[in-house]
Amino acid sequence: MKELDTVVVNKDIPEYGIERGDIGVVLHIYEDKSAVEVEFVSGEGTTLGVMTLRSEDVRLMKSDEILHVRELTV
Repeated sequence: MKELDTVVVNKDIPEYGIERGDIGVVLHIYEDKSAVEVEFVSGEGTTLGVMTLRSEDVRLMKSDEILHVRELTV
């Protein structure tokens, strides 16, 4: 995983309206690689939030996966 990679969240984060399977972009990887800063955006490109997640809470998006749209419920 590196900065600007597209990642998929492995778990729900209800306090931020993030659900398992949501897509984000890595903005920063901490030196010990235990955590990453991930940005989540709307379909129009508006930043919905930037949050620090544990590295095991996200995975790289695979090239054969399809994107899915849902309405944010926060």
